[in-house]
Amino acid sequence: MNSHETHETLAAMYAVGALDGDDLATFEAHLATGCDQCATIVRESREALARLALADTPAVPPPDVKAALLARVATAARARPSRRGWLTWAAATAAVVALAVMLASGVVASRYEAQLGHMARETAKERERLAALRTQVAALELLRDPATRVIELRSPSSSATARLIWNEKAGGYLITSNLPPAPEGKAYELWALGGPQPRPAGLFNVDPEGRVVQKLEPAGEAKGFAVTLEPATGVPAPTGPIVMASR
Repeated sequence: MNSHETHETLAAMYAVGALDGDDLATFEAHLATGCDQCATIVRESREALARLALADTPAVPPPDVKAALLARVATAARARPSRRGWLTWAAATAAVVALAVMLASGVVASRYEAQLGHMARETAKERERLAALRTQVAALELLRDPATRVIELRSPSSSATARLIWNEKAGGYLITSNLPPAPEGKAYELWALGGPQPRPAGLFNVDPEGRVVQKLEPAGEAKGFAVTLEPATGVPAPTGPIVMASR
């Protein structure tokens, strides 16, 4: 092995932090001379380790690869190697270190990903609860207006019910219970009754438990309300079956 081949071996070991003592000082002095070849080896080795550590699916080498590397390290240690043999042993050690870094980084990354995913789900739930609370507070504020009415809607064929807090000038809030989720491509549509034709008063869907608190825009004077099942984009006039209606 010529002198520069020795530096190339040290470069790979340097990239994973496996050098110390005289070898570390020797290689850093060599690197300081501006050797582009060794600098490239160090850079590419570090980039490879970084890519492995940040991979979406951490790479797990076959068990026989790790076992073989460990066996090489043990054999070299028992043999008390020469300088060249020591470099072979050190290179194997560096490979094991790199393998350990890769595996540890993958485990840590997976744990952080799981933790971040859990935090994101909890944050989304808290936002939903906060939004529902704000809507409930707004509905209570609307109830202070004497012109606000509370209208009950019932299903003719199920236990689904709804309460409509309604103000002709300010709109209102629809609160449902036990209403089955709409089929794919469908949505529920609320209609204001009392004029020549039913007037659209809002589209909505419910959660898996059949609940929703839906803000409604003003729809003018209404003597009653009904809910029908319609296409998800909504329609200007009822076309689907009546799901709930006020008395």
